[in-house]
Amino acid sequence: MGKAALTLPVIAVALIGILSSVFIVDERETALVLQFGRIVSVKTEPGLAFKIPLIQEVVRYDSRILSRDIDPLEVTPLDDRRLMVDAFARYRIIDVNQFRQAVGVGGIPVAENRLDSILKAQIRQILGSVSSNDILSEDRAALMLRIRNGAIEDSAALGVEIIDVRLKRTDLPDNNLAATFARMRAEREREAADEIARGNEAAQEVRASADRTQLEIVSDAKRQSEIIRGEADAKRNAIFAEAFGADPEFFEFYRSLAAYRVSLKSGNSTMVMSPNSEFFDYLKSDQPRK
Repeated sequence: MGKAALTLPVIAVALIGILSSVFIVDERETALVLQFGRIVSVKTEPGLAFKIPLIQEVVRYDSRILSRDIDPLEVTPLDDRRLMVDAFARYRIIDVNQFRQAVGVGGIPVAENRLDSILKAQIRQILGSVSSNDILSEDRAALMLRIRNGAIEDSAALGVEIIDVRLKRTDLPDNNLAATFARMRAEREREAADEIARGNEAAQEVRASADRTQLEIVSDAKRQSEIIRGEADAKRNAIFAEAFGADPEFFEFYRSLAAYRVSLKSGNSTMVMSPNSEFFDYLKSDQPRK
C-alpha cells in the first residue's frame, strides 16, 4: 500500500513532464523554441514537437499574410493641396529569427508600430513628389507600387516582407475643402475661357477662309460666264451675218417683225407716225418690197 502511494505521484509528475515537453505546431504558424531567451530551434512543419520542460519555452508567430491599417495622415503634394490619406498594407514574416532579434519580446505589435513609421515615411515621400492630380488619377497604382518597393527595402531588417500597399482614400481636409474647390473652379473656368478663345479664333479663321473661297469661286464663275456670254454673242452675230448674207430680204423681214414685237407690245408709249412710213411696209402688203 505504501509503494502504491509513492508510485502515483511519480507517475503524475512524469505525465506532467511529458505533456509539458510536447507542443503542437499549427500549419498557420511558425514556432520558436527559446532557452533562456536564446533561439534553440525553429519549427515550421505542422504537427507534434518537443522541448525541455521548465527550461525551454515556445513562442508562436503567424506565418500567414497579415494586414495592417495605417492611421490617416496628411500629405502635401507638389501643388500644395493638402490631402488626407488612408492606407493599409499586407505583409508576412519571412525570417522568424531576424524578426525575433528585431522586435524582441514585443512581437507583432512592436513590429507593426515600426512598419507604421516606415509606411508613413514612404507615403509622405512618394506622394509629396507628385501633384494631387496624379494621386487622384489612375497613376495612383504606380505610386502605390513605388511606396511598396520603398517599404520593402526599409522593412527588410525586421524579417518581414511587404506584399502590397493600397491607398484606400485620399480626401481633402475639411478646413481646406471650400478654398480648394474655389481654386479648382477658377482654374477650370480659366481653362474653359482659353478653350473658348481658341475656338473663336479658329472659327474666325475658318469663316475668313470660307469667305475668301466664296469670293474666288463667284469671281471665277462671273469671269467664265462673261466669257461664255461673249462667245455666244459672237456666234449669234456670226449667225445673223451669215443669214443676212444668204437672204437680205428675209433678214430685213425678220428684223422688222422683231421691231414690231417690241414696239407694239401692250403698255408701251404711244407713237405718232405717218402710215406711209417705211416702218409699216411689211404690214401694208403681202408682197415683198422692191
